[in-house]
Amino acid sequence: MTDAPLLLYVVKQLELATRARLDAVLKESGVTALQYTALSVLERRPTMSAADLARASFVRAQSAADLIGALERRGLIERRTDPDNRRRMLISLTPEGRTFLDTYDPRVEELEEQMLADLGPEDRDSFRTFLDTARRALS
Repeated sequence: MTDAPLLLYVVKQLELATRARLDAVLKESGVTALQYTALSVLERRPTMSAADLARASFVRAQSAADLIGALERRGLIERRTDPDNRRRMLISLTPEGRTFLDTYDPRVEELEEQMLADLGPEDRDSFRTFLDTARRALS
């Protein structure tokens, strides 16, 4: 038996620490960490349904509806009817949303760099691989 905490505990501590730091980075913008996550997902996948965005942003459908509404009111995203399925709405970034990400992505990247500062390139790659493997195991 080891005195080291469970790895689940360490992962949770990392999540809480990164969330607190991300909230601090975004505070002046009025955008929450969850909203930033959704915007960054849309940056990588330019057009998504609300359900797809919810899944990719780690929120439930009701939370996604609130999140999407808030981002739309701020002019950071837009919804339009899917031309292939009139009952489905597609969500994408607006030019204002892209400008927001252009401003805040470097700050978030700086936070990530701070978190990984003591790791070399190979260790960073391994860390990402290990986290992805663990995530997939629980998906």
